[in-house]
Amino acid sequence: MITLFNKLHSRWLTFTFRHPRTAATAAPKVNLSTAPPKPVIPSKKPIKVELVGGKRYSWCTCGYSRKQPFCDGSHKTKAEGMKGLRFVPEKDSTVWLCGCKHTNNSPYCDGTHKQDFIVSAPLHECTD
Repeated sequence: MITLFNKLHSRWLTFTFRHPRTAATAAPKVNLSTAPPKPVIPSKKPIKVELVGGKRYSWCTCGYSRKQPFCDGSHKTKAEGMKGLRFVPEKDSTVWLCGCKHTNNSPYCDGTHKQDFIVSAPLHECTD
């Protein structure tokens, strides 16, 4: 890189940078979709779990986790743009966590799994 100095005033200098010409490189592929990624359906039923009050949990939002209903980080490679939903229950409780990943009351089941679009959808099977 070459740097040129130009005297503008007695107290100020300006710098001009010239970059050597480089070969054109291909731009990385960019996903221009503005729609958020959609989760796969690992289960069409809610999952009953015992939660400990004050303990932090991370509920899987993508559906790829092998530790359903909890997140195992699979979204990092299989569902970019998604992440686990962290929550802390106030007290010890037995709850039903959503297994279809389409609840409107995350992470808890709200009965969405009974709707036709879930009932007729294929289940995601972990293959790796």
